[in-house]
Amino acid sequence: MKNLNFASTTVFAFSLLALIISSNASAQQSGIKRTDLQRYDLSVPGYETVQARIDFEAHSAFGKHSHPGEEVIYVLDGLLEYEVEGQAPVTLKAGEVLFIPAGVVHAARNNSHAKASELATYVVEKGKPILVMKKE
Repeated sequence: MKNLNFASTTVFAFSLLALIISSNASAQQSGIKRTDLQRYDLSVPGYETVQARIDFEAHSAFGKHSHPGEEVIYVLDGLLEYEVEGQAPVTLKAGEVLFIPAGVVHAARNNSHAKASELATYVVEKGKPILVMKKE
């Protein structure tokens, strides 16, 4: 019985690890590193807030995507260009912010020779994916 419990526990642990790795990998693109910082339930039932730091290597980009909730971006370091559907591209420097409404397709790019970083805060419905890549 001990071997069966160990085997079940091992399979569960590897399954959980595979799920974490695959969901994290789908949010990563070349030259982009996403670090989840915190996730908390809001006082509004069914909603949560998630914060993540996104680091962009020089001349890297995160493709067109959307979120099922609002995103508030705060640029921590460097310069980042944002393309938001229906708006002219905007370049933000450290200390500047950008609001992305729920479901609006957008993309981010570091056009500089230096690393750039942002703090992204999402307000989303629990159980929905944080990120939805746009199919080309």
